[in-house]
Amino acid sequence: MIPMLRRNFLIGGALNRDRLDAAVGLIEQAVSKGDVSAASLHVHQGRFTLSRGFGRATSPEAVFLLASITKPMTVTGVMMLADRGALALSDPVHKFIPEFTGGDREMVTVRQLLTHTSGLPDMLPENAELRKRHAPLKDFVAGTCKTPLLFKPGTEVRYQSMGILLAAEITERVTRTPLRAFLRKELFEPLGMRRSSLGLGGRQIAETQLCQVSGNDDWNWNSPYWRDLGVPWGGAHSTAPEVARFLELFQKPDGRILKPETAARMITNQTPGLNQPWGLGWMVKPGTFGKNCSARTYGHYGSTGTVGWADPERQLTCVLLTTKPAAQSRDGLLGPVSDLASEAA
Repeated sequence: MIPMLRRNFLIGGALNRDRLDAAVGLIEQAVSKGDVSAASLHVHQGRFTLSRGFGRATSPEAVFLLASITKPMTVTGVMMLADRGALALSDPVHKFIPEFTGGDREMVTVRQLLTHTSGLPDMLPENAELRKRHAPLKDFVAGTCKTPLLFKPGTEVRYQSMGILLAAEITERVTRTPLRAFLRKELFEPLGMRRSSLGLGGRQIAETQLCQVSGNDDWNWNSPYWRDLGVPWGGAHSTAPEVARFLELFQKPDGRILKPETAARMITNQTPGLNQPWGLGWMVKPGTFGKNCSARTYGHYGSTGTVGWADPERQLTCVLLTTKPAAQSRDGLLGPVSDLASEAA
């Protein structure tokens, strides 16, 4: 139990100290065993904030590769354009990307890109080959415009990073601005997210936490190529406190970035009647995050070992960033810490 944590509890007086002590203990144990090389935890409710780094992350301001927490950031950019009347969610994708034609592609709408209902695959069949040759994002876009749809658009929810890629491409064509610059000016800077960027943002990889991946492939998560490619489905870098700031944008939107009604739409189910609920960019399926989270909780996981969620009913936000891939850390760390944070409220 660290003194600062105890002092914060006495000031806030809302969250259960034992539950958060247990969450901190789980992370400390994983780090001390060498299971996780770095982690950062940020929990916020009302006047209470716990923000702490672990292992090689000597500060809560340590920068991590977020992976798919990037997706709702990209979608927020699209929704800003919708608020401004530059596009409508009902618009067909080929209105903005004319080469996206043939078969059922003319049926795919912007909304379906944002709700994982477009029929596009998560990754292209040639994904590994593209990465091995350090292909630019335009080659991924070209491949996505040609790849067969996996199902009729709008008939089911199936996770698809390539839909988010096309949403990003639409944003760039409408704004005539690279997505990384658009997000920096229109989202990160207004929210005070000064350490957040799509791609490396001018920093060196050594200034970030390295993902625990094996091998020396020059296209893996730690490679200069991948870290600065700025993939709109998984290439953002940020800190736990800044991810929390982004999450909290949707709890009490003030209209500076998104209209309040737009922010509300993004965190509510947009796929009623389909196989699973999904918001606009956000996971909204009850039970996805902490055990005690309300049904209104929204958030996202990232394959690099990250999770961030917010419970509007309790005004509770939790972000855990780690260097251990989610496939290995979700059940043993990301999930249990989220459970404990939700039980603390």
